[in-house]
Formats: sequence, C-alpha cells, structure tokens
Amino acid sequence: LTTFDVGTALPRPLVPLERVANNLWWCWDPEAPTLFADLSREIWDRCGHNPVALLEQAPRSVLEEKANDEAYVARVEMIAARLEAYLGGERPLRLENSGDGIELSIEHPIAYFSAEFGLHESLRIYGGGLGILAGDHLKSASDLGLPLVGIGLFYRMGYVKQRLTAAGEQTQVDFQNDPHLLPMECVRTAEGAPLEIALQLPSRELHLRAWRVRVGRVSLYLLDADTPSNREEDRDITRLLYGGDQENRLLQELVLGRGGERLLRRLGIRPAAYHINEGHAAFLMPARVARLVGEEGLTFEAAREFVRSTTVFTTHTPVPAGHD
Repeated sequence: LTTFDVGTALPRPLVPLERVANNLWWCWDPEAPTLFADLSREIWDRCGHNPVALLEQAPRSVLEEKANDEAYVARVEMIAARLEAYLGGERPLRLENSGDGIELSIEHPIAYFSAEFGLHESLRIYGGGLGILAGDHLKSASDLGLPLVGIGLFYRMGYVKQRLTAAGEQTQVDFQNDPHLLPMECVRTAEGAPLEIALQLPSRELHLRAWRVRVGRVSLYLLDADTPSNREEDRDITRLLYGGDQENRLLQELVLGRGGERLLRRLGIRPAAYHINEGHAAFLMPARVARLVGEEGLTFEAAREFVRSTTVFTTHTPVPAGHD
C-alpha cells in the first residue's frame, strides 16, 4: 500500500502565500494575518487561524477570484517581499567573543530546550505561560538576529482542550495535530528518507523522528516518537503534553534531553551554549558529560566543569508544586 498527500495547487499569483504560511514570522507581522483572513474569513475561523490548513481547504473558485484581484495580489507580493527582506537582512545584534569556549555564531548557536513552545494557537504544543515564554524567546531571538536553535517535542494530541457544558461542567475534548496541515516539515537525510535517531532504553530501542518549524530566522526542531519503527505503546510517548503516568513523563524527559542532544549531533550543529527552560531537559547534562568522557577523552571532573560553564538554566515556576 502506497500513501501520498494531495494538496491544492495555488494559482500562480498566490504562490508566495505558501512561503509566508510556512514560516511563523507571519503571526507577529502586523499585516500578514489579514492576508489569510481576507482570503476566506469563514474558513480562517473554522481552521483555527491556521494558514496552511486554510490554503489546503480553500475552494478553487475562491483562490481564482483572489488571484484576479489586483489589490490583493499586490498585498501578497508586498508581504512576501518583506519576509524575504527579513530573512536575508542584516542582523541587528552584534556578538563579541568573550575569549572563553566556542564563539557564538550561526555555526555555533545557543541550543534552547523546552518541553513546550507557544508560538501560535494553530500549533498546539504548549499548555500555558511556560510555552508562551519559550515561544516569545524564539521570536525575540529571530528579531535580534541571535543565533539560536530550539529543541522540543511534537505532541500529536497537543495539550488538553477544555470546554464547559450547558450545566457548567468542564470536559476534555480531543485535538489532533496533523503535521501535514501545520507549518512544519519532516527533517530528511541526504538520501531523502525521514531522519531518525535512536535511544537505547532498558529493554528496547526507541526511534525518534524530527520535524522542523521555521520561526523567522530561527529553527525549532521537534522530536516525535510516533513512527512505524516503534512499538505501539512507545508511539504514545510523545502523544500528549504532560500526559500519562510518571513513567511516561520520565520517558518524555529522556527524549527531550538525551534525544535532543543526539539530534543536534546528527544535524551537525555544535552549540556554543545550552539553555534549558525548566528541568524537563535535565537529562541533557549527563548526556553531554558522557559524550565528552567517552568520545573526547575528558576526565569526569573536566567534562562536568565544561558542561557547567556552557549551560544556562531558567525556572518559570519556582515553587515545589510546579516541579516533578
């Protein structure tokens, strides 16, 4: 059985919309959201303000009508040109090397680890303030030109979506994150196959697929356990943000910390510093120490000090109830 995706082919004048939709820069540009809302307000609201889904679901008649609207096409061209200028423009932040360790640069960025990223309502991989903080971190880094790469998890069901019944009872509604209808792309090997990394667990091997989300000039990589390479129960490890029992939470933290470190190596990214947002990525540090000892030949003490000097930790909720 062969599976394939069928997408809507945009009329030529509207083709730049696709590039804008697939970079979350649009969500903090003052005018870009109106491009999608004006294409079809009804579909825009129905798809949760998701431009990728909007372009897939818009009827051909609507697309053709807008393609023949000179004023609308001029707006598309203007905003697409602004995106290109933003991506290729001068970075306002000037970096100076302190002389210690690896110099911060495009080749050696900050690696920012977080269990959730709140970038836009259409990409439901966040639960609250911690995720919004992380999402704003990526947007600010992009605007500043700060070399940074984000590492997180792709949750197929996102976070719990709640509604109130007529009787005032709170209920939970399932929500499915479809990667083909989101501004993300599968990371692939040089041969074109989906890139996967493997983590050795006590009784089996866990395979993780990677997705890339473009956030202006910043890339966010999300690890996903829902791959055919895994056992059925292991495919649910990254199913739900903060979901499952304590064992599943521990597995998610192993995927984020150890898996994230392994993914960066696989991508050829050698960060100058590592920033963990809360303790969910705590396994990153022992993974780095183990690699420095096993592959670089450092003593444990030297590796520990190097990891300490190149790691930043921030806490969002400094109370016992906010931590595992």
